Amino acid sequence: MVKVSPLSVDEQKGEQKLGFMTGEISVPDDFDSLGSTEILKLFEDKRS
Repeated sequence: MVKVSPLSVDEQKGEQKLGFMTGEISVPDDFDSLGSTEILKLFEDKRS
């Protein structure tokens, strides 16, 4: 079971975590298609 509750005021005052690595890494433009050829071959090889 999980209990969902709002953060207390003290917990909300902490450092903001979103975007803390801005400028530290880069994601290639073709990220969504990386390895797609190899993955497709893996599925095609499994056909009967």
